[in-house]
Amino acid sequence: MENCYEILGVHRNASASEIRRAFRQKAKQFHPDTAQVNNSESAEAFRRLVKAYDVLSDARQRSIFDQSFFTRYHIHHRHGESFDYHTWLMERQDEESRSKLIFWDLMHHRENEAVAEFKHMSVNYAGFSLKKWFTREDFMDYGYILAEELTIRGEYYDAFLLLEQIIKMEYSYEYFRLFFPEVMEFTLHILKQNIEGTVNDELVLDAWERALDLGFTPSDDAFFLRKMACLYKKMGDDRTACICLEEAARTSCSRKAMSTESAD
Repeated sequence: MENCYEILGVHRNASASEIRRAFRQKAKQFHPDTAQVNNSESAEAFRRLVKAYDVLSDARQRSIFDQSFFTRYHIHHRHGESFDYHTWLMERQDEESRSKLIFWDLMHHRENEAVAEFKHMSVNYAGFSLKKWFTREDFMDYGYILAEELTIRGEYYDAFLLLEQIIKMEYSYEYFRLFFPEVMEFTLHILKQNIEGTVNDELVLDAWERALDLGFTPSDDAFFLRKMACLYKKMGDDRTACICLEEAARTSCSRKAMSTESAD
């Protein structure tokens, strides 16, 4: 496997514009029609250049390349012995290394270890956030996988928090595209079917309140508000329960009005 960054002559953290600029410059240098070397050499160099650009200019391909190349080839020799990246991460206690260990485990069929480490970091490190240490695309891809693993183990609230971040990222800049409805459906299922009764009532209310900002349908929002009303009533907060019911009614009326306008 060749290092696409090295072929293009850019740093691993290069932006998309830097990658395009590097490709244009090297394309002039290596294109068979303009290169100052024989045709066979320039054609091969140009082929490698195009292949590297195809990988790094596509967000998903770049993410896959980064994870595979820099995990397999982030290996060097110290005192004549090969460097074990996983062992190196395990020996470190800083937040960045532990975050990378979580995703490494996910990539190497160590899902139980990844979930356990994520739970440990979430409990013991105030303000712990995976997305600080990865590209946006990496976090969205592997964050979703981690959310799936969390739900399999009944950790629905933590799964929701990851999905919430992914949804907000998608709204700020499209990435999942056609796959995004599945993300929304997955999140909605957790909120409607799974989360109640698995964590304390305050966290359930927190999840439903957060859900109101995620762009679900008015019908879904009304559902959350009615569920919140029931929970507030159960907790003895009748005033807030009434507010939620009133808001649910307004949301339902708004949906009906929009349907009427569409029909007209």
